[in-house]
Amino acid sequence: MDSRQLIIDGKTSLGIELGSTRIKAVLIGDDFLPLASGSHEWENRLEDGVWTYSLDNVMNGLQDCYLGLAGDVRQKYGLALEKVGSIGISAMMHGYLVFDKTGKQLVPFRTWRNTITEKAAAELTALFNHNIPQRWSIAHLYQAMMNKEPHVSDIDCMTSLAGYVHWQLTGKKVLGINDASGLFPLENGKYNPRMLRQFDEITGSYGFSWKLENILPWALRAGTLAGTLTAAGAKMLDPSGVLHAGIPFCPPEGDAGTGMIATNSIAPRTGNISAGTSIFAMIVLEKELSKVYPEIDLVATPAGNPVAMVHCNNCLNDLDAWVRLFAEAVEVAGSADGTKNSMSKTALYDALYAKALEGDTDCGGLVACNYISGEHLTGFEQGRPFFARLPDGNFSLANFMRNLLFSIMGTLKLGMDQLIEQEKVPLDGLLGHGGLFKTKGVAQRLMAAALETPISVMESAGEGGAWGIALLAAFLRQESGMSLGNFLTHKVFAGSAGETINPDPEDVRGFKEYMKRYSAGLKIERAAVDNLEI
Repeated sequence: MDSRQLIIDGKTSLGIELGSTRIKAVLIGDDFLPLASGSHEWENRLEDGVWTYSLDNVMNGLQDCYLGLAGDVRQKYGLALEKVGSIGISAMMHGYLVFDKTGKQLVPFRTWRNTITEKAAAELTALFNHNIPQRWSIAHLYQAMMNKEPHVSDIDCMTSLAGYVHWQLTGKKVLGINDASGLFPLENGKYNPRMLRQFDEITGSYGFSWKLENILPWALRAGTLAGTLTAAGAKMLDPSGVLHAGIPFCPPEGDAGTGMIATNSIAPRTGNISAGTSIFAMIVLEKELSKVYPEIDLVATPAGNPVAMVHCNNCLNDLDAWVRLFAEAVEVAGSADGTKNSMSKTALYDALYAKALEGDTDCGGLVACNYISGEHLTGFEQGRPFFARLPDGNFSLANFMRNLLFSIMGTLKLGMDQLIEQEKVPLDGLLGHGGLFKTKGVAQRLMAAALETPISVMESAGEGGAWGIALLAAFLRQESGMSLGNFLTHKVFAGSAGETINPDPEDVRGFKEYMKRYSAGLKIERAAVDNLEI
């Protein structure tokens, strides 16, 4: 069946992901390849010391993204997008979104990027004997309780960003397993009952009438029907009124879960690295870890399998700022002699990334720290990006770019060492996806050296989580009775092994030298955070 007929018949799946800098929608057909897409650029704001997005921006951005998708369908196929076979919503995980019984938001959205729950996270980790990172929703809730914030007594629902959008479109307060695991620890696909009781004892001591289980959304496995698009939801998504109500939804998921889906990394010994605004590695475990590690989160695949997650708040923002500076320099150089230099954003990134491969393997005495925001893994409550070099260092563009890319990988390396060196977690390789891996062969090669592990990248690496949640929406409609793993392996990714780069011994040695300088440079970061006020 051709693409146009698939759209007419509604034999399609739509995935929408609300990422840190872009909301993206991808419509796929029965071959799982994109038919059309739309996007909306946005950015978080630092307000009163808190990283946040307004919910008005969430819904306006969602509508604009969908409008772009519908426009793409009209342009390519001459069709109005009236129906879709299934829909899935995904978004950045964690953070704090709470509502009262009327659905009113109680405090502004506190995103995953905030590092303001150190005391709560530490106390809950000790209480549960289970690592509770600062960005998890339960840490934010407990911190608000300890801060005696008056809104806490009025909480009727605590959810994630994906859960909120799904709720508005379907009326259902539910989450996928992966997203739920970022609100509160799970056991066998459900909220851990022992930890729920322990937290309710704390709640009782504060005098709150609610029980934690009653304010958390239901956790649903992949493949479960999670509601249908209501008439109000259809109007909300498509104010033109063209889109029909009644479309089935898969469970809303977190961006970590959709990253696993988009790279077919849900079986034990597999893993992926997602690299955009933040960077994180997800390793599917064969068995439990021997002890609690503050650097390692324990979450779940959308099918419910245990996953070790090494999450770093900072990835591409600092590098992007430098590339914008270079773009300005290119413009100035052109205007100086009356000409206008023209270089696309993609071409500039490709050229600068490629230059990094010409640098000294250890970056020639250069070092950088890319912390725009705080970084929990290394103990920084705020960020102060810096660049430094030794007086006799080899200060070249190639070394500078290699240094920026290595700085992105430094914190991730510190966390991954806990898994690989201490826990001896078996790993056959990692799949990379996200903006960092768009320039072919560069970040992939350097990441292989940093983690001393083969790194593979598929052609679909640039599609990211919107495609991943579209695949989960498609899985909802499949009638073969396949498991999620078999669906991905035998239907979606059959014959798509991707390109693999193995660690180069010289690059490995160079990165180890760089890490000595990077680790020492964190003392500079500490001095900057302590002494340079925003």
